[in-house]
Amino acid sequence: MSTRFAKKIAQALVCLLPFSCLWAADYDAAVKARLITKTDVTGNGELIKYPSFASAEVSALEVDIAVGAETGWHKHPVPVYGYVLAGRLLVDMEGGKSLTFNPGDAIIEVVDAWHNGRNIGCEPVRLAVFYLGGKDVANVVKSPSDMGKGSPAQLEKCPAP
Repeated sequence: MSTRFAKKIAQALVCLLPFSCLWAADYDAAVKARLITKTDVTGNGELIKYPSFASAEVSALEVDIAVGAETGWHKHPVPVYGYVLAGRLLVDMEGGKSLTFNPGDAIIEVVDAWHNGRNIGCEPVRLAVFYLGGKDVANVVKSPSDMGKGSPAQLEKCPAP
């Protein structure tokens, strides 16, 4: 049996174990990978679709939302993915659905759907956000009108400063 064939069999067997096989791609044993989420739908259940642009462009941002603050109603014409580094975020979507995200959660943003993010916790929300867009294509479109406050979420009871 060739070394290459044996290596492929070993990688396949490792992938059958009950954890992510992401690290099986020839990473050193000191490198660990953990699957955070895997899905084919956005936050509102729509199938993920990747638009085609003449010039693709990825933007990576760190976004901070102060305690009690909100993003305002907006939508994204491009796929957006986020990771919650800190805080508690409630996202209200058009149609009445709401999702809550905590540290360590992945956010699979809705595309072309109005939504509003609110910090409902006691500390600032910190997000790592990735826009898969195109050159000269807006990543965010703000709503021209107030679309309402969304769900009546309970804010965390924060200790007095």
